[in-house]
Amino acid sequence: MLDVRRMQVLRAVVTSGSITAAATNLGYTPSAISQQVASLEKQAGLPLLERVGRGVRPTAAGRLLTEHAARVAEQLAEAESALTALRQGCAGILRVRYFATAGAALVPPAVAQFRAERSGVELDLKLTEPTDPFEELAAGRADVAITVLEPDEPAPEGVVARHLLADPFFAVLPRGHALSRKRVIDLGELAEEPWIFADFGATGPCKDLVVNACAGAGFAPKVVVESDDYATAQGFVAAGLGVTIIPRLGLGYAHPGVVLRKVRNPEPVRHIHVVYREEAASNPAVVALAEALEKAARAS
Repeated sequence: MLDVRRMQVLRAVVTSGSITAAATNLGYTPSAISQQVASLEKQAGLPLLERVGRGVRPTAAGRLLTEHAARVAEQLAEAESALTALRQGCAGILRVRYFATAGAALVPPAVAQFRAERSGVELDLKLTEPTDPFEELAAGRADVAITVLEPDEPAPEGVVARHLLADPFFAVLPRGHALSRKRVIDLGELAEEPWIFADFGATGPCKDLVVNACAGAGFAPKVVVESDDYATAQGFVAAGLGVTIIPRLGLGYAHPGVVLRKVRNPEPVRHIHVVYREEAASNPAVVALAEALEKAARAS
């Protein structure tokens, strides 16, 4: 295989017109330049230079390799520039995974800020469940994810978790419900009510949080309907089929047939985090996106 460095030496000789001039320009001795050219000629199997007076000129093979050397130099310069941009977080692809309510409230403003600052970075944005991001990170399918972690719940080994916000749950009651006259209700006051489970899934942090909060209030919810999303759950509540609790970020749309009330004793709160692998902490693009999400969370 042809030696790229020797090709650049040949190019310097051809461009300057002499071995001596090339040696001066490159900071080598003329003997070293001659040795480099001789080694390249051996690799090429053809003479590359011929004497003309006190200087040299390229043979047909020398011109060919000089032209290729120029293109290689351009490509190397482009590669170095692209690598610098990637190292500075101004290029490349960032794969981001988020769950629905965080996506609606936090991701759009964060992405808008990020793109304004780092337009050269392509974002791959995909919706996922709150329990899935760690699998995505571990498998290398995601660079940044938004998930739910409890304050005393450690992130998996090798993962950085940055707290974005505490997202309290609100009681969602049909209009005219007896408890709607109160500004704040105790969770235990919903013990005898039929419950609509709102987008909690079969398992996961949100369902566990709701079930555990109810247990802390001394009851297990009597689930009569399981809904796939918060908007549909509100429809069931508005129809008088039951009550539910929904996190604040899930209440961007409030059904006109329901009322929202604060909950206490206990107050269920989910803690939303942005997570990424520890080795990604040196990537300025990852850090910039995490900071944009923190800003969006403060404004929400």
